[in-house]
Amino acid sequence: MKKLLYLSMLFLSLGLFASFESIKALKNDSFIQEKEYKKIAPEEVKKEALINIKAKYGDYQIVEAGVAADGEYKLVLKKDNASITALFTANGELIKILQ
Repeated sequence: MKKLLYLSMLFLSLGLFASFESIKALKNDSFIQEKEYKKIAPEEVKKEALINIKAKYGDYQIVEAGVAADGEYKLVLKKDNASITALFTANGELIKILQ
């Protein structure tokens, strides 16, 4: 009977350990929610942002534009036959290049 009790306690503790590990994994893998960008015309990008973007990417043409609720821009820039997708702050500072 003692063996059965010890065995059941062992299985319960393994189950608890697995639960804690999965919770810890969820905490570490923070849920990253992608921002949603509303498609806008390139001309609708704020002038201040355009000035800063053109200062560094003046050779590129904005072919697609999107704006998030917080004012962040997602732009597809094209130069010659190459295009890049980049994220910019509301005032036109580069956050990162996606492609």
